[in-house]
Amino acid sequence: MSSLSTHVLDTVSGLPAVGVTFRLYSAQDVLFEGVTNSDGRCPLLRDISLSAGTYRLEFEIGAYFRGTHTALEEPSFLDIVPIVFGLAEGRHVHVPLLAAPYGYSTYRGS
Repeated sequence: MSSLSTHVLDTVSGLPAVGVTFRLYSAQDVLFEGVTNSDGRCPLLRDISLSAGTYRLEFEIGAYFRGTHTALEEPSFLDIVPIVFGLAEGRHVHVPLLAAPYGYSTYRGS
């Protein structure tokens, strides 16, 4: 089995993004729904055992930035940020999200 963790950073403030709702999907099934804590993480996600395969994380980044009172156009440029990634058997993958209202990046962390 494999495991997963994530970390969301608000690149506007340079601080962890607190209160970002996200979901983990396998195919079309929701496997986990969580909210980031004061460190921009969701420790409960690590408790999920995953098989090798392709997964999708969806982060509600538009709602997060509206909640921080960041001036956004409506509709916001970014609302849901999807990250589709592969997970090999017996691996731990860390999927960080660096987010701003008009752009984001990710990478395979350790």
